[in-house]
Amino acid sequence: MTISSAEGARQDSRASSRLYRAVWRWHFYAGLVVVPFFILLASTGMIMLYGNSVETMLGPRHLVGNAAAPVPIVEQAAAAAAALPGGNLTMYVEAPAPNLANKFMVAAEDGTHIVAVDPNDATVVADYRQDSVLFNWASKIHGTLLLGDFGDRVLEIAAGLGIVLLLTGLYMWWPRGARSWGKALLPRLTKSRALWRDLHMSTGFYFAIVLLFFLFTGLAWTGIWGTQIVQAWNTFPAEKLGAPVSDVTHASLNHGDEHDVPWTLEQTPMPVSAAHDHSAMGMDHSGMNMDMAAAGPVTLDTVAATAREIGFEGQFRVNLPADETGVFTISTDSNSGDSSNPFGDRTVHIDQYSGEVISEVAFADYGLGGKAMAAGIALHQGNLGWWNIALNLLFCSAIILMAVSGVVMWWKRRPKGKVAAPLYPKQYRAPLGVIIIALSVCVAFPLTGAAIVVFALIDLLLPRRLKETGAG
Repeated sequence: MTISSAEGARQDSRASSRLYRAVWRWHFYAGLVVVPFFILLASTGMIMLYGNSVETMLGPRHLVGNAAAPVPIVEQAAAAAAALPGGNLTMYVEAPAPNLANKFMVAAEDGTHIVAVDPNDATVVADYRQDSVLFNWASKIHGTLLLGDFGDRVLEIAAGLGIVLLLTGLYMWWPRGARSWGKALLPRLTKSRALWRDLHMSTGFYFAIVLLFFLFTGLAWTGIWGTQIVQAWNTFPAEKLGAPVSDVTHASLNHGDEHDVPWTLEQTPMPVSAAHDHSAMGMDHSGMNMDMAAAGPVTLDTVAATAREIGFEGQFRVNLPADETGVFTISTDSNSGDSSNPFGDRTVHIDQYSGEVISEVAFADYGLGGKAMAAGIALHQGNLGWWNIALNLLFCSAIILMAVSGVVMWWKRRPKGKVAAPLYPKQYRAPLGVIIIALSVCVAFPLTGAAIVVFALIDLLLPRRLKETGAG
């Protein structure tokens, strides 16, 4: 090697070291924000897995005698409505097996209730608020921190910074210098800070793609990047419904904070029932739809019978019309825990006066984004079977391990009483490529971009003695 080439190699090494320290500093910043949220999201995710497997998204399974000859659903609906005087029946959920109680959603003054009814004799076997269901409780924390839109925005920022944490972490993990591929891939089982570092870096590498998948599928539900950008671009077109539509969207079928409607349909307007004289139909929309508990041309029984005739099996849902122009909506989708097959998602709208099918949307009709989210959300929630639950539990445990090991590493290396953020090299200037990547992240994820700008301004205003090493 010539002197000039040796000097070039040394310069490249110094440049790599300088960039490494700068990346490390931003990895620290992102971790400072993200770590507590990652631990919270992984913990509530594990609770949701329990609430979606041992129990269900609608609460416990209520065993009853085999319903060989169930009473009419309208009688079961009447019993469910009577359990909450003044309540408004909104949805019927057919049990996936004949030895399980059917469930009804009833909107009452104190919130939405789930009423389980024995199909053998229309006896109410359970009545509880939806927000008391373990899955629902954990889901609220997981999605909004129990802080509504503000909590949603905070989690959106944290998820975006999680992507920054992932990218900077992969750069730092990449083998260089004396660190071989073997050391990068396998943690050294020593009794020192090196063990925590190796556990942190190796676990991060092996779960990087899975973490990226969970971050993106989670971000797709958020209020800014998800709802206003990605979901809006991938919403199922109303004109493809093939029926007149209202100003109300499919999101109106969601109950509380739960997303009962397929992601790609939430912003799609609802179809309407044919307009004609409703005075003779026995409809009372001030409370419960009276056709559901009394004889009429279209009842829950006829709608459920139609559902079975057109191929619905196992658990499916029937949302009742909200008003005189509304429709019955029959649906089954893995996102709601109705099935373990996202490719079998199906939503059918029924005219509340004629009983005719006026619109149908299945998985095959979704756009590419809608299909990706239908399968992605089911995988994210562990809805695809026991193997999915086991893998998600492993992933949540890995996230907690990465978060805890990162904190332990920082605690072991920090000088007592100091935050000890990694320092920039002296007179450091970020490469153009890094700046372009950072700006791209800011544009792609607006809230995360705002957080990055805030951190950058704070960092810029810090005195050099607090952020730069003495060496170049």
